[in-house]
Amino acid sequence: MSKSFKIGFLLFDNITQLDFTGPLQVLSRIPGAKVHLVAATTDPVQTDCGPFILPDTLFADCPQLDLICVPGGFGVDAAMQDKEVLDFLREQAWKAQYVTSVCTGAFILGAAGLLQGRKATTHWRYHEHLAHFGAIPEKDRVVRDGRLFTGGGVTAGIDFAFTIVRDLAGETLAEAVQLGLEYDPHPPILSGSPDLASPAVREAVEQRFGPRLAAFETLLDDLDLPEPV
Repeated sequence: MSKSFKIGFLLFDNITQLDFTGPLQVLSRIPGAKVHLVAATTDPVQTDCGPFILPDTLFADCPQLDLICVPGGFGVDAAMQDKEVLDFLREQAWKAQYVTSVCTGAFILGAAGLLQGRKATTHWRYHEHLAHFGAIPEKDRVVRDGRLFTGGGVTAGIDFAFTIVRDLAGETLAEAVQLGLEYDPHPPILSGSPDLASPAVREAVEQRFGPRLAAFETLLDDLDLPEPV
């Protein structure tokens, strides 16, 4: 591992905060990590739960990254259609050691042509739509295909980040970071996947996601698919 390991998080309005901050907390513990919060402007970026994030690196000023991470959130709809965002991802993906996403951030990678023929995952409710971009959907919390790493929904970003740390710096360091963060989840309820949730809970979530999914599917139908990268 080089002395400096450049990590870049793509930021955009209406990002899911934990998609970003979960992996950030873990990946920033990599020895030599230099984190870049990358966006089109340095204006504050609004998250889905209120707080704002300040980007510190413009697309044009961003160095070649060793790891590029694309979080998800409802803002992916606009980002998937933003030529500046997609061009930046394609350019970085050529030489990055790790090309990654969390949750629905996978669809931005897909819109950039980076999922064609590759195994990938995303939030469970959007999973089937990965095939729209030529991806091979795999239902797992973290999926690796070469240097492409994708995480499932929201909290899976933490597991995804530990997978990267272990791959890059070894089991011992990954375990030390895990202990330092006291990452030992024991949820008081067991409904964190569609396989565990009761039919009533599943139905309630389906109803909440319904209008959002309808709009997303319309967008996919209208989207011009890129050439694979």
